[in-house]
Amino acid sequence: MREVPEARFELRKVAEKEWLILDHKYTANDPRRTVGCVYEVDEYEVEVMWLRTLPAATRYMSPTEALEDVRRLHDRSRSTRPIPIPHLPPLVAS
Repeated sequence: MREVPEARFELRKVAEKEWLILDHKYTANDPRRTVGCVYEVDEYEVEVMWLRTLPAATRYMSPTEALEDVRRLHDRSRSTRPIPIPHLPPLVAS
């Protein structure tokens, strides 16, 4: 049987209308573990206060959508190939 690896990011409900997005790369007592705080604005909208610099929106339709955006951004940043740098021969002094 193939084991499913643990998800790096987790959405944890902490109150009736509040969630945390956690990064399991860090230990429980490490402040870097909390990626963002999600608050319900109304029935169809949540707002996220990011605790990291992320190119992500601050409003989503659901807490799960915010979590999926973090996962997508993380996966995209790791999947790019190195950019080749052209090398030129040294200049010859005349």
